[in-house]
Amino acid sequence: MELEITDKLSALAHPNRLALFRLLMRRYPDAVPAGEIASALDFKPNTASAYLSVLKQAGLISQQRTGTSLMYTADLPGLRGMFDDLLSGCCRNRPDICIPVTSEQKIMPTTERPFNVLFICTGNSARSLLAEAILNRSGGGKFRAYSAGTSPSSPGPRPEVISLLQAKGYDTSALRSKDLDEFSVADAPGMDFIFTVCDHAANEECPAWPGQPMSAHWGLADPVKATGTDAERRLAFQQAYGLLRNRIKAFTALPFGTLDRMSLQHQVDGIGRVNSSD
Repeated sequence: MELEITDKLSALAHPNRLALFRLLMRRYPDAVPAGEIASALDFKPNTASAYLSVLKQAGLISQQRTGTSLMYTADLPGLRGMFDDLLSGCCRNRPDICIPVTSEQKIMPTTERPFNVLFICTGNSARSLLAEAILNRSGGGKFRAYSAGTSPSSPGPRPEVISLLQAKGYDTSALRSKDLDEFSVADAPGMDFIFTVCDHAANEECPAWPGQPMSAHWGLADPVKATGTDAERRLAFQQAYGLLRNRIKAFTALPFGTLDRMSLQHQVDGIGRVNSSD
């Protein structure tokens, strides 16, 4: 047992391996291709492979093959096992040292106490702005949506986004591209949920948010990168809108008052795997 703990702690002691593991934790429960990991962390492929091998041997990540790609996922049972061994062996389960995890009080969003939700992507010019607009209109006053970008677009919202939303009757006068730093200052609104809607933003380090908001990855294809005719490019924005609308509809319908934090996390993770925009 002690050797297993030592192996896991040693695997995480290297700063680059820790950065890799933290990336997979941010993307959990998604499996991430080895090439995307190397690109996101600016590792050479053989270096990333060596780091992945150490973490896999330590039981902290799992590997699967999809087609020709090797995909990696954080191994939560392995991580929990390390903490369980540490807590039982070092703390000897003393409640005055190791406070047990308890179910948190379940709350429902209300118009008096709406849930604050932040959608993050890289440019904050399309997907995250669509999500912000959709939730603010469909949330019934029980949710307050915001959006931001890790590298916000200087021209601002894409004209395709503005025209699409206006055609559907949305008020777009307040929509703008915002830097993620706006939500890290002292007087920024506290967040209850944070959703990344592009893989690039999900792979990046984000601030340590106060209050431990729940987070999940709701990645979808970037309509800005769509090619083809004008009609085909407009269709890509329409499909992104439809997919986000369906996910947000499922999110607002969750029985928040009956779900503990772990169950709620599983639900919002599952919503991120909804891929139909019908």
